[in-house]
Amino acid sequence: QVQLVESGGGLVQPGGSLRLSCAASGFTFSTSAMSWYRQAPGKERESVAGISNIGNVRNYADSVKGRFTISRDNIKNTVYLQMNSLKAEDTAVYYCAAVSRGYWGQGTQVTVSS
Repeated sequence: QVQLVESGGGLVQPGGSLRLSCAASGFTFSTSAMSWYRQAPGKERESVAGISNIGNVRNYADSVKGRFTISRDNIKNTVYLQMNSLKAEDTAVYYCAAVSRGYWGQGTQVTVSS
């Protein structure tokens, strides 16, 4: 059974940091590119960051470049999203996904507010 389980979300003040984790199971993680998406209230789901299966290629949405870092550990079957210098507009539910396989997590809420 495929599972993607996100954790690490929460409430943080503007300028703060959070690290999201996504633990994968039920498929061959090391052969899958992974992505983080987010969806803010009333908005479409958008891509935030992606990483190739061995981590040598990463891409980011313009809105998060220089602030967010995606990484992965193929031993722990986990993908991470380090989020720094958070802004109110980063508030959203964050999802990890193996998009090419159609696998999505349940999401974790990130709220940036003072």
